[in-house]
Amino acid sequence: MSDLSGKTVLITGGGGGVGAVMALSFANAGARVFVAGRSKDRLQGVAARHDLITSVVADVTDETSVAAMFTTCGPVDFVIANAGASESAPFVKTDLASWQNMLAVNLTGVFLTLREGLRQIPDHGGRLIAVASTAGLKGYAYVAPYAAAKHGVVGMVRSLALEIAKTKTTVNAICPGFLDTEMTDRSVANIMEKTGMDEDKARSALTSHNPQGRLIDPGEVAQTALWLCSDGAASVNGQAISLSGGEV
Repeated sequence: MSDLSGKTVLITGGGGGVGAVMALSFANAGARVFVAGRSKDRLQGVAARHDLITSVVADVTDETSVAAMFTTCGPVDFVIANAGASESAPFVKTDLASWQNMLAVNLTGVFLTLREGLRQIPDHGGRLIAVASTAGLKGYAYVAPYAAAKHGVVGMVRSLALEIAKTKTTVNAICPGFLDTEMTDRSVANIMEKTGMDEDKARSALTSHNPQGRLIDPGEVAQTALWLCSDGAASVNGQAISLSGGEV
């Protein structure tokens, strides 16, 4: 693990799941960590786990809130746009509000976070990271708006990488498969409700996508983010790194 003492990282969606795991991993590496999200209580719970973690309440879908978030944090070396949400429904039953919500959280929120982050990254350079999904690299049934948003994130990252290639800053996407987090637990519950499957079969329906037959540990995402923020990843730019056991 790299020694990140003296570095500062902002992680959106830091109140739980992979965001909370990344926050603790970066703090254990010596970085000062800001976790941002909409739930004050959940954020404070994460911040209580390490002296180097501070919570910031923010809504990544709101431009003013994102700007205020960075004002609170000050210049940061690493920006990790992790906030996201998922919904599932047949395409013909997906209403406009659901479509717009998926784009707002999963695509616009990443755009606003990375844009503001790039504006204030120090001259010595930094790292921009978007936590996307294998849904940004392939399709999945019943989550077309989510997949569309994640594909948009990957395209945005690849385009931005070309813009900033001559600077000392890089931008990349991490694309995990189904994670062992509460978001996947909600997906399992949804499958059970919609299909009548028991929990084991519903969970197997998700793990079957991974050739290794398992869910992705959030710690694997954290370790990938730490590597991207290391000196050894200085030439890694514009990549969509799949953490999926060979699924894609």
